[in-house]
Amino acid sequence: MAEQFFIEVDCQQRNHVGERICGDVFLSGKIKEEDRIILVLSDGMGHGVKASVLATLTATMALNFTREHREEIIMKTLPECSERKMNYSTFTIIEIEHNGKTTLLEYDNPETLVIRNHQVFELQRKILIPTGVCNANKKLRVASFMAQKGDRLIFTSDGVAQSGLGTPQYPFGWGNDNMGQFATDMVKRNREISAHELAGRIINIAHRNDGFQAKDDTSCGVVFFREPRRLMILSGPPYEKEKDKDLIDTIKEFTGRKIVMGATTGDIIARELQIEIHDGQEFVDPDLPPVSYMEGFDLYTEGILTLSKVERLLKKHTNKAVLGNGPADQVVKLILESDEIQFVIGTRINIAHQDPNMGMDVEIRRTVIKRIALTLEEKFLKKVKIIYI
Repeated sequence: MAEQFFIEVDCQQRNHVGERICGDVFLSGKIKEEDRIILVLSDGMGHGVKASVLATLTATMALNFTREHREEIIMKTLPECSERKMNYSTFTIIEIEHNGKTTLLEYDNPETLVIRNHQVFELQRKILIPTGVCNANKKLRVASFMAQKGDRLIFTSDGVAQSGLGTPQYPFGWGNDNMGQFATDMVKRNREISAHELAGRIINIAHRNDGFQAKDDTSCGVVFFREPRRLMILSGPPYEKEKDKDLIDTIKEFTGRKIVMGATTGDIIARELQIEIHDGQEFVDPDLPPVSYMEGFDLYTEGILTLSKVERLLKKHTNKAVLGNGPADQVVKLILESDEIQFVIGTRINIAHQDPNMGMDVEIRRTVIKRIALTLEEKFLKKVKIIYI
């Protein structure tokens, strides 16, 4: 990108009161080859299972069409209610390109807000009317701008803007203007407030406006263009002992948090840096050895077993998941708090990990890390680099 920043994305949701499934659907995708990110928030008609199915269909189609640069046919292909002659779902599409160019495409969702320099940045929107009889009376709002470091995008479903509708305080609903003022106040108080926290606070206020009984499915997504947080994960001894020094040089040159995973790796680092290892005694996770401690490193755990559990935790992780204090949970927490993850992988084969008696769960380190990297890139939109040594 023209300006070096990380794109942090988070979406928080609350279901319509009495519903177990949210009728709003948020999807994201990253086209690695083009360094392009696509975000879609779709609001299905009504609430509950039916709304969720309709929103999922719309969001999936929107994501795929945008991925293929075919946004112009979205309105022609979305399903329509035969009686009301209107689409089953509204949507917001956000496309962020490699140079920071950001494009918004909105259909009947509240307008996306951009906060820049602690105030709402006014976007120039164009109204597009798709051609064809089936698109009569349909209007798409389109806007484009170049993102700057510190910018935040806030996109919501109707549940936020219409929260509090009919109450003495907000007879016409909370509205985008009030929501925008609240968001700018939050940013003024905490310039580094995360996308996760800001989205959560907006959702909580909307829920309070409705008397803690959500009258509609409520979603808020936030994009934060900011300085990247870096994490290095070291696992496995170098292929040749002569490469131990290269490993130490890589560690010394890195700026950010550092995790060591594996006893042999830890022994090499402790020897070369002349630091002590303090073994932990607290067995928090019955499946894994306790964490140990090394000066200058944020976490020191066992290797392949912990990596395998990290992979499982990441695959099933959602915004509502609650992580524990076990070694793998701590690794996942540090990963999720970071933006750029650099794996430094030693390629010396550990014969113990080829023992069939250790079970199918224990796989070669490199294979597990490749799968973790893929999950981080596709599901969490992290920037990942793998170095073999």
